[in-house]
Amino acid sequence: MSPIEQLVAEELAIPADPRVTDMAVAIAARYPNAARSVLFYGSCLRESQLEGLMLDFYLIVSDYDAAYGHGWLARANRLIPPNVFPFEHRGLIAKYAVLSEADFHRLNGPETRNVSVWARFAQPARLVWTADDAAQGHAVAAVARAAPTLLAAAGGIDGEAPLDWWRRAFALTYSVELRAERKSRSNSVVEADTARYQRFSTAAMAAIAEGAQSGLWGRRRIEGKLLSVARLAKAAFTYAGGIDYLAWKINRHAGTQIEIKPWQRKWPLVAALVLVPKLLAKGAVR
Repeated sequence: MSPIEQLVAEELAIPADPRVTDMAVAIAARYPNAARSVLFYGSCLRESQLEGLMLDFYLIVSDYDAAYGHGWLARANRLIPPNVFPFEHRGLIAKYAVLSEADFHRLNGPETRNVSVWARFAQPARLVWTADDAAQGHAVAAVARAAPTLLAAAGGIDGEAPLDWWRRAFALTYSVELRAERKSRSNSVVEADTARYQRFSTAAMAAIAEGAQSGLWGRRRIEGKLLSVARLAKAAFTYAGGIDYLAWKINRHAGTQIEIKPWQRKWPLVAALVLVPKLLAKGAVR
């Protein structure tokens, strides 16, 4: 096991809140023929008061046909990964994203310009459920690719302090996706646990893949914004109450007061495609 894999394995193994673990078990139980692992990530990782918050999970499955059968959900997940679903369990609410083991490994690595997965898993996460030791090993190996990919994509600057490299890298990833969070949010990721990022720095830098390409951020921004819109459109069909969740998240992070009208719930795809340009114009999402 490489130094970065060892650090990731230790971090993923840190126990989560028992309520989080219980919810992860319930999510996996929805996919008895496909579930391989469940990871918990995001800002709620640092919270002890979970009521009223939206918990974030990734469900890793063996493959999409095993998860859904040979239907349109499998095709959607394969074409524009991940699929995202709402979930409620014992008074807590969550959303979980579904990826195959193959896609999870690929999307954490430098072979994709899509920042969505590796930007998230370069941050702390917990492995809260696994089907077996092999699934655990696959999860650790995939997550261990994320931090080196993030730093490589940002590119090193001579004399730059490691924490500043992390800060700059996260700021670049935040510029790629449609986000309601304020610009300072990318810095707060590192500030929340500077000791952790300092501890990961040497191992992550040493694991940067030979030939990994930095830059390409102009292209990433164009592709990332378009991909965000495509995912939003897909969520109108796969995510129950997706338009309400979109409004809730934007209101929470951008300080807006969006209220969803009945017609918008009836036609969520049209509503989303109308809402996003208005929010962009107002600067509520970037």
